[in-house]
Amino acid sequence: MKTFGLAVLITIGGYLAGVVLGMVGVHLLSGNRQDKSLEAAMTSFFFYGPAVAILALIVFLAIRLTR
Repeated sequence: MKTFGLAVLITIGGYLAGVVLGMVGVHLLSGNRQDKSLEAAMTSFFFYGPAVAILALIVFLAIRLTR
């Protein structure tokens, strides 16, 4: 049960980190001039957030289960 709770917390933290880093990255690297804030929000919430959350979960489970 402890592993499950930590996995949930790690996944939520990974999602939030992905959203923040994705928004910063899109703002810095996007060439879009009209809807940059909308592009940053949608890309971060629907791509970077879930991608980092899944990556964080995989890394956490790999470390936790190999100990």
